[in-house]
Amino acid sequence: MKLSPAPEADALAILGALHEADDTIVLLGPDEPGFWAHFTAQPEYRDGAPDPLDRWSKRVICALASAWGGAAIFPSDGPPYPPFQDWALRSGQAWTSPVGMLVHARAGLMVSYRGAVRLPGRRDLPAPADTPCITCTGRPCLAACPASALTGSGYDVPACRAYLDTEAGQDCMARGCAVRRACPVSQSYGRLDAQSAFHMRAFK
Repeated sequence: MKLSPAPEADALAILGALHEADDTIVLLGPDEPGFWAHFTAQPEYRDGAPDPLDRWSKRVICALASAWGGAAIFPSDGPPYPPFQDWALRSGQAWTSPVGMLVHARAGLMVSYRGAVRLPGRRDLPAPADTPCITCTGRPCLAACPASALTGSGYDVPACRAYLDTEAGQDCMARGCAVRRACPVSQSYGRLDAQSAFHMRAFK
């Protein structure tokens, strides 16, 4: 899918697209490697105000939407909140992984969506990909959680947060979720530990 200006100029990538009624929804996320170096040079990161990544995302994606003739959409819009997870699954570029998290063809379990743009008209979509879990040897994500927070009944958020308070949990705090890191596709995505640590602090 070609759009001008290209989102890569702002260290964003098209991580999927789908048709909804007569519109096209374009999903945007970090373009790795290089996203974190780009973002930390931006004024939102340096001004000391709250929510720097969300503010940067809104500035940049709203500008792209305006240039493309569309409307920007963000995960925080709501309630009701936009169905980003459903859109991701419908895009043909992301799937439900064995641990229940979204896994992306390029980003693996490190996938994240900074926002989306709704464009008028049914544009040509990227070709559907195949889930990397089909060919994944050993499925290391299933045994990677040191807190045993991923169970057959879902994600135990209190157990995860309690583990992050321990000395052993500082590895996840500094480098990101061990389950996400275990994914072979995640390992080739180029996301820096500093970015994962930023998100872990926000989660904690």
